Amino acid sequence: MAKRMREEDYFAHTTMTFGEHLEELRKVLFRAVIGLGIGFLIGLAVAKYVVRFIERPLERAMTEYYVRRDADAASDSLVARGMSKSEADAVASKLATEMIRRNLTYTQMYIEADEVRRVHGELLRLIDPSAPNDPGKAAEPSPEDDTSGPPSLDGRMIRIRVWSPVKAQITALSAEEPFMIWLKAAFVAGLVLSSPYVFYQIWTFIAAGLYPHEQRYIHVFLPFSIGLFILGASTAFFLVFDPVLTFLMEFNRSMNIDPDPRITNWIGFVLFLPLGFGIAFQLPLVMLFLHRVGIIPIEAMLSKWRIAVLAIFVISMVLTPADPISMLAMAIPLTFLYFVGIVMCRWMPTIGKRSDELVA
Repeated sequence: MAKRMREEDYFAHTTMTFGEHLEELRKVLFRAVIGLGIGFLIGLAVAKYVVRFIERPLERAMTEYYVRRDADAASDSLVARGMSKSEADAVASKLATEMIRRNLTYTQMYIEADEVRRVHGELLRLIDPSAPNDPGKAAEPSPEDDTSGPPSLDGRMIRIRVWSPVKAQITALSAEEPFMIWLKAAFVAGLVLSSPYVFYQIWTFIAAGLYPHEQRYIHVFLPFSIGLFILGASTAFFLVFDPVLTFLMEFNRSMNIDPDPRITNWIGFVLFLPLGFGIAFQLPLVMLFLHRVGIIPIEAMLSKWRIAVLAIFVISMVLTPADPISMLAMAIPLTFLYFVGIVMCRWMPTIGKRSDELVA
């Protein structure tokens, strides 16, 4: 009874009517929107760099795809000339490594033998204008005469190899699509930059209705939750994107289908996958909450761990794209976090005991 009186006395001087609560909420939301607007303006200045940063993993994957495709063609050509498959693959692998290092790929083209002779003669005349024509030929035609007629496929063709930088281009299907992507990148960057201020404004409104011991739990678990979210999003961007893209590009190569990715689809993928990882990495806190409110005891978590791991793999399959690499990249860390959650449930103090200590 004394405890209840102390709790009521704590809010004796801060009691507000419903209308006053709405007015305070309006002020908080207004300040949060102002902060978000300032963040958006800053995001407009850095949106171009954000888009380039997001495009980089896809460009790397596409560059490797084109190089591997040409290396496979070189391997098939060597096999056709009589080299064994294993030796041809080894040569193609070294070729692909060097092509990736130099960012070069090649295209096989055909040129008319007569055109080669014409260019050769023109080059000789450029080097030495007084050089005589080939005595074995009656009259060497001028370059203008040789190119005046249509090209012919009747003569002998010479195959040549032309090297060029790899062009991994991401496409847009409409004129306004890049502009919308720029705005979306600016908004996301502004949201990230302004999120501490926005969360602080929301916290000032919520904290006014919490007891001191409840505020302390927020101070402990909110940074932990934010850290887990950042860890999950960072895992997706820095550790998952490249293997997932490599798998998808290899699948395209095995199907002999050239990818033509759209920037809109890629931006959606970039935003969805880290968000799914960040939410999934909240698993230890969810387990701690369910244990503290008495829904799931530690004994059940330990005895049913096989079912929990199966559920983790199913949830990972839902939260990630339809490829096994991203599913495993989420499921394996979550399995580890599941046992971290069990350790937290066992060693962290219970809410009931801690609340009594803080209120007394």
